[in-house]
Amino acid sequence: MLDSKIIEIDGIFLGTAIQVKGLGGRRFYAAHESVRALHNAVKPDLAVMAQLVASQFRKSRIEHLAA
Repeated sequence: MLDSKIIEIDGIFLGTAIQVKGLGGRRFYAAHESVRALHNAVKPDLAVMAQLVASQFRKSRIEHLAA
């Protein structure tokens, strides 16, 4: 089984970053609607992936509050 890491913010499970076999990097499996646009995105490492997911989540949260 490949390595995977949970990505969550403020106790909210957003998805999982799954190690990509052979290529390196991480593929994102989105579990939360606010980050669905990033589903299957591949980034070079966990830190980059987590930062991107967090940014998308916060942007979505702000847009939702402004509506």
